[in-house]
Amino acid sequence: MEYTHKPVLLDECIEGLAIRPDGIYVDGTLGRAGHSREIAKRLTTGRLICIDRDMAAIEAAQERLAPWMNRVTLIHSNFSELSAVLERAGVPAADGMLFDLGVSSPQLDDASRGFSYMQDAPLDMRMDVSAPLTAYEIVNTWSGEELRRILFEYGEERYAPAIAKAICRAREDTPVETTLELVDLIKGAMPPAALREKQHPAKRSFQAIRIAVNGELDALPPMLHGAIDHLAPGGRLAVITFHSLEDRIVKRTLQDAAKGCTCPPQFPVCVCGNKPKVRLVNRKPIVSGEAELAENARARSAKLRVAEKCDNFDL
Repeated sequence: MEYTHKPVLLDECIEGLAIRPDGIYVDGTLGRAGHSREIAKRLTTGRLICIDRDMAAIEAAQERLAPWMNRVTLIHSNFSELSAVLERAGVPAADGMLFDLGVSSPQLDDASRGFSYMQDAPLDMRMDVSAPLTAYEIVNTWSGEELRRILFEYGEERYAPAIAKAICRAREDTPVETTLELVDLIKGAMPPAALREKQHPAKRSFQAIRIAVNGELDALPPMLHGAIDHLAPGGRLAVITFHSLEDRIVKRTLQDAAKGCTCPPQFPVCVCGNKPKVRLVNRKPIVSGEAELAENARARSAKLRVAEKCDNFDL
């Protein structure tokens, strides 16, 4: 097997997790198992719980993590169910958790999954192929207003109204069935100047539809709260985001957990009794250096935030 792929911000994640050989760790977004391999090889008597909603990732990990399977548990689940997953796995508290958000490289590389706007495929975009909602259903059955909303909110696409109208007009005659059909509609709805921009014209729209298909933003708050609650004192949480919507949710959730007191500023003393659950290891997000950016274009938008469970917080 070839392991030339290097996961984003790998060294920074390993440093941020401060791995102990006897610790219990969670990789909540297994993907190609790049981060998991580096965690697992640092364990002796420890344990690694690997979670992914994509069954293909779970199956591939059997071989990719073969040398360390005596300390690895693979679980097919959505990380929004983190609390329930850890309870079923008999893990009351973990020493570190890592989440690398967004679409994984294998999903992008497999054209048939429908994530890529560069190759033709059926409109799918499901991270879990057993899930009922597909990109085809969104593109062909959701209202024009809902399409406009997700394109604008999830993709931050400034031409969302025009693109939504173009999709609705096209599907009146025949369903939009493939990724490149959708790309052509998106391009046709945008002005010439937008088509000359460095970024692919369909990138934002595909991101928006993918987020809607997989409920990615809805899954973040329960995952983050579950992770914080299930960290052992001194345990580390590391989260990599790839766009501003994800990063905003992660940033605010960690800041709120680090703040503790929720009393109004004018109160002379705290009456709520809330204590900080975590401390922020890095106030500003960690980003890739020039060397990594030269090797991996995907790292350009990556941001890593790390928090540590407070020692005085009761589990």
